[in-house]
Amino acid sequence: MLGNVNSKNTLLETILTLNNLTKHYGKVKAVNDLSFTIEKGNVYGILGPNGSGKSTTLGMVLNVVNATSGNFKWFDGTDTTHNALKKVGAIIERPNFYPYMTAAQNLELVCTIKDVDPSKIEEKLEIVHLLDRKDSKFSTFSLGMKQRLAIASALLNDPEILILDEPTNGLDPQGIHQIREIIKNIASGGTTILLASHLLDEVEKVCSHVVIIRKGVKLYAGPVDELNASHGFFELRCERQTELIQVLERHQDFASVKEENGLVTAFLKNPLTAEELNTLLFTQGIVLSHLVKRKESLEEQFLQLTANLN
Repeated sequence: MLGNVNSKNTLLETILTLNNLTKHYGKVKAVNDLSFTIEKGNVYGILGPNGSGKSTTLGMVLNVVNATSGNFKWFDGTDTTHNALKKVGAIIERPNFYPYMTAAQNLELVCTIKDVDPSKIEEKLEIVHLLDRKDSKFSTFSLGMKQRLAIASALLNDPEILILDEPTNGLDPQGIHQIREIIKNIASGGTTILLASHLLDEVEKVCSHVVIIRKGVKLYAGPVDELNASHGFFELRCERQTELIQVLERHQDFASVKEENGLVTAFLKNPLTAEELNTLLFTQGIVLSHLVKRKESLEEQFLQLTANLN
């Protein structure tokens, strides 16, 4: 996972700010009161199940979807969105190039449209490992190669931030690995990245920060490390399960308690050792036949977060 690649810069520069951004499609609340900030030099993941509002959020900040309410600002907010977006590179749809043209020819066309110097083409193809295929027609490319060419296209204007919507969708394991390594390499050069994904594994391996949303509502925003730094949970079993659950539910250090197939699982919100818990329960006449303390994975925390919203 990447840390802050711009940590030596103590004054954080804001790239994008969302303030109570909301989008309704009739009665459907696609995005609901969403607020978060993106600082320069980090890799941000918008994480959520399919249909959670990730693509709609990206569409709004890229000016292709009109917000119902709320607002956003790029950089310091002094420039128009149209001008600010000249410093943004984005891929929010399937790569769409001319199949009968080569990779280089397609990028030359993009340079003309974006008014960018075509001398950058080979440099960008090198970044996405396609320089050796610059004279190959787009129609001969695999899905992963097409996606990599799209990333090269989005980098032509040397953007301050690169926005990717589900960048590894539909790719085979090798293609997924290649895209993730390219993203990390681009980020290490100082480019801020914002990617939307429904894959927890992707966010955990690539991102330094995460915004978790479900049904358009923000559930968490912050460093991936902090989300992953849970206090863990206990798996417990004894003959007096009902009394055990009651004691745990009253205890201030536990966030939630559940019972399944005779096993009680108690999630911690504060630090507590197995020895401390065992002593506490023993003084109340509860003798455990099973006591295991485990570390919550990011996946377990993600499922717990998203399950709490009906």
